[in-house]
Amino acid sequence: MYSYGRETGNDSFLLPAFKILFQTLREEFMNILLLYPKYPDSFWSFTHVLPFISKKAAVPPLGLVTVSAMLPKYWHKRLVDLNVTSLRANDLAWADYVFISAMYIQKESVAKVLEECVKSKVKVVAGGPLFTQEYNNYPQIDHFVLNEAEITLPRFLKDVYSGVTPQRIYETNEFADITVTPIPDYHLLLALDYAFMNVQVSRGCPYACDFCEITTLLGHKVRTKTPKQVLVELDTLYHLDWRGPVLIVDDNFIGNKHDIKNNLLPAMKSWMQSHHHPFKFNTETSINLADDEELMQLMVEAGFTSTFVGIETPEESSLEECNKSQNRNRDLLSSVKKIQNAGLQVSGGFIVGFESDTPSVFQRQIDFIQQSGIVSAMVGLLNAPKHTKLYKRLEAENRLIAESTGNNTDASLNFIPKMDQGELLDGYKKIITGIYSTKPYYQRIRQCLINYRRPKAGKNKIQLNYLKGFMKSDFIIGLANKGRREYWKLLLWTLFRRPGLLIDAVTYALYGHHFRTVYGLRNKS
Repeated sequence: MYSYGRETGNDSFLLPAFKILFQTLREEFMNILLLYPKYPDSFWSFTHVLPFISKKAAVPPLGLVTVSAMLPKYWHKRLVDLNVTSLRANDLAWADYVFISAMYIQKESVAKVLEECVKSKVKVVAGGPLFTQEYNNYPQIDHFVLNEAEITLPRFLKDVYSGVTPQRIYETNEFADITVTPIPDYHLLLALDYAFMNVQVSRGCPYACDFCEITTLLGHKVRTKTPKQVLVELDTLYHLDWRGPVLIVDDNFIGNKHDIKNNLLPAMKSWMQSHHHPFKFNTETSINLADDEELMQLMVEAGFTSTFVGIETPEESSLEECNKSQNRNRDLLSSVKKIQNAGLQVSGGFIVGFESDTPSVFQRQIDFIQQSGIVSAMVGLLNAPKHTKLYKRLEAENRLIAESTGNNTDASLNFIPKMDQGELLDGYKKIITGIYSTKPYYQRIRQCLINYRRPKAGKNKIQLNYLKGFMKSDFIIGLANKGRREYWKLLLWTLFRRPGLLIDAVTYALYGHHFRTVYGLRNKS
């Protein structure tokens, strides 16, 4: 063909053909670097627990491996999770595009990553919660695929395929049909580096808490995957030889209670039984789970062992203020204990700094947390994430002073509170000291073990890395730590009173080591 063009003295007609061929080959062999920024040391990072069980990170980047599954199958994909590995220069040199996703708490790492991308002159495509809400703050990023990728990513890919210059921003006000969401590319993960694997069952929340950004991002209508989809994802993890904890990352697993109760949980229960209970599920639910004994029993039978509940505050006026309707007009302490007695351990979220809070709230929070036996109690100062109802109200009142950091342990405020700021910060520190100092923390573990009724379904298999963690905890916490006396008292108490919960007791002792380190309480009694 080329000689023919030369002989006629006119080969210009061949150039478009070569360009099309070159573009086609380039598309077929597109190199995509999926890059996940590093988390700072925080409440949920479990940085100071992971070395005990020979893990590098708590959870993998589910969003990125889901996006990976939406890309052409013949594209070459490489995942770099900075929480488990480092970014190398040849990773960036290899890539045609860097796909990056992040949350607010990862901002510092995002800045460093983007600096490296700019130096390497590689094109960056960004999505996820941080960029969906703050894309104007990142002029160095080439393309934004925002909101839900099931809708916006195909638009970006269509432009890439057509040979036109892709737009800078792809966004939508629509919400995706997640029954067509593909199985995440779990095979890209170095699974042994993680303490948990994770699965998403639903998106959206039926409630409207004014400080919460979930409904802004994902809507009020709860959209669920089909039971078949979920089981295929479980099958995928199973055949990749994962055994152990699986986090269901839904913001409210029971948001569509009818579907979960009547369709998904029976299917999960059957799957778990036929596979000899290879997983233990953790999730997040609203407090009204306590009102449905059949639902709690189904969750336990399906392999759920714990749930995170947004309790926020025992103050009724503050619950009314923030529109936490599902928590109002109920005995919150009794509700927590019902869930624990049903066989689900409860971790909880708490907030101080509501407009109606008075200085008495600090001791009330301490008392509630101690009496509840909620060991992992995440207490944060009220912040207003962008685009929430709270943010808009404070913006109208000219009270916003910064963007939220997304970190519940840094004692930051992004608005001017009604309570004196110094008094609020002192009260917050009082709560942290009152629940995470050694003695009250171990008392709370005992209360948890008294409230909790371990389910009979499944077997409590001890993995080798957890056995190693037990031995490390005996040395580091039991011998070389200031709280060693309380540690040994807990183990002896558990052996005599709740011997079947010894693993749980040691696990919570390790959590305490992490929490006291994060909060700077390691050297305090």
